[in-house]
Amino acid sequence: MTDWPILTMITFMPLVGALMIMLIPTDNVVAERNIKNVALFTTIITFIASLYIWVNFDNTTAGFQFVERYEWIGSFMSYHMGVDGISMLFVILSTFLMPFCILASWKSVKKDIKSYMIAFLVLESFMIGVFCALDIMLFYIFFEAGLIPMFLIIGIWGGARRVYASFKFFLYTLLGSVLMLLAIMAIYWQTNTTDIVLLLDPSRAESVIPASMQTWLWLAFFASFAVKMPMWPVHTWLPDAHVEAPTAGSVVLAAILLKMGGYGFLRFSIPMFPVASDELAMFVFVLSAIAIVYTSLVALMQEDIKKLIAYSSVAHMGYVTMGIFTMNANGIQGSLYQMLSHGLVSGALFLCVGVVYDRMHTREIAAYGGLVNRMPKYAVVFLIFTMANVGLPGTSGFVGEFLVLLGIFQVNTWIALFATSGVILSAAYALWLYRRVVFGSLDKESLKSILDLDTREKAIIYPLVVLVIFYGVYPMPVFEATEVSVNNLIVNYQAAIEAAKETAQASLKQ
Repeated sequence: MTDWPILTMITFMPLVGALMIMLIPTDNVVAERNIKNVALFTTIITFIASLYIWVNFDNTTAGFQFVERYEWIGSFMSYHMGVDGISMLFVILSTFLMPFCILASWKSVKKDIKSYMIAFLVLESFMIGVFCALDIMLFYIFFEAGLIPMFLIIGIWGGARRVYASFKFFLYTLLGSVLMLLAIMAIYWQTNTTDIVLLLDPSRAESVIPASMQTWLWLAFFASFAVKMPMWPVHTWLPDAHVEAPTAGSVVLAAILLKMGGYGFLRFSIPMFPVASDELAMFVFVLSAIAIVYTSLVALMQEDIKKLIAYSSVAHMGYVTMGIFTMNANGIQGSLYQMLSHGLVSGALFLCVGVVYDRMHTREIAAYGGLVNRMPKYAVVFLIFTMANVGLPGTSGFVGEFLVLLGIFQVNTWIALFATSGVILSAAYALWLYRRVVFGSLDKESLKSILDLDTREKAIIYPLVVLVIFYGVYPMPVFEATEVSVNNLIVNYQAAIEAAKETAQASLKQ
């Protein structure tokens, strides 16, 4: 137990900011500016506070740190918070990106700015809570609660088809989560606890879930996490949500919310259901390989910039799920790095789309061309993020993809060969998009007066450029933070598989 509840403070600090905004009247321009300032100040302070975790994190232990625990409903549910090397990085990513989301909405959102900022701050609290929760029911509450503010952000401040997109997003994710709730109840009836630390303790006999139950429980959790990532074929809500969401909504959706699915696989599916994970790994590999190739081909056919990047996200999440279920160090480390890199790169790409959309109010690729003549700074940063999305060496996108492919080659050569073709396809759609938007002659009258990045946009985009290049050249800070936790996950998984095999052999002899 820590004397200072840092995780509680970080989780609920955005809610305090939201309450402060609720008290601000909205009857004049000054009040609107105050609302924006409070929202920005709150997200910045939350990020600074979260750095305490990074600075004081012990990389040499696989256990949970900064632990806080208070009983709520007996053994059924407790307020239990903590982070390990896997979850800590997602907390930092969430708090880091939120100030950029607030700044990105500074001028583009004009309708009901008070409710908009409140929705984003509430969403930030729920996202941080997902990665800190050490009780399955607490995790589920945060996991589901995040749907509500995101549903409102898309449905109120989105594009022309915002209502359709928001309901599609809500219903897809809710349906999968209902199955997960049933599985959580079954786990409680079997183990008499919802505490994640106890459930992950291999020495606690009651926490070992029988092999006969594991497949059904794994599938129930998979239904929720596969939709959240999303995996093929339950990915169709994502392009609609991205296209209709405001710029900051797309950034949060791609950079953080999708990562909850991958985090769920690492926190629950593999350590709690190792036998089912081993048996169904090939099922995940096939779905992931299809996602990589199919959605890359679909991306090549898009005429909307946001929709193209959305399909690109599905393809990149295919590498993540593939790497997770290789169950070797290269694959899992690559998946974690890919998720963190994708959070930076995809968020930056949606911010780049927002820059030109704020000026031209269209996302149609055909409406652009020759932007390098009027927006040279924009052209350079857009190129860097495009290359990172492709996986160019020297950018953060390369490290994760390379390690995932290395990990899958150790497991299945044919799947790896199929997945590698996605690298070529990603280069095709990304470079095709860049050429049509940035290069060519500036022959459209509407573009001849377009302005380059202003000071606010530089403040948003330049830090992301630096991080994408820095972590492409020097990935060790991430690996050092995750190595012990990943190795512990693999060791426990292999021990569980060996124990299951011995049990099966013993029963056959009898």
